[in-house]
Amino acid sequence: MRLRTIIARLRETARLMVGVPRYDVYRQHMRAHHPDRPVMSEVQFFRDRQEARYGGRGGGKCC
Repeated sequence: MRLRTIIARLRETARLMVGVPRYDVYRQHMRAHHPDRPVMSEVQFFRDRQEARYGGRGGGKCC
C-alpha cells in the first residue's frame, strides 16, 4: 500500500513538472468555488492549460 502511495505522488509530481494538471482536481475546484460557471470538457481543459502555459494568456489563473 505504501509503495502505491509513493508511486502516485511521484506520478503527480512528474505531471505537474511538465505542466499537465489534473482534470479531476479542476472539476472539484470549479464545483467548490465557481458553481455558477460551466466546466470545460477534458479536451478544452487540456488546451486551455497548454495555452495558459505556452501562450501567455494572463498566466492561466482563474482566481
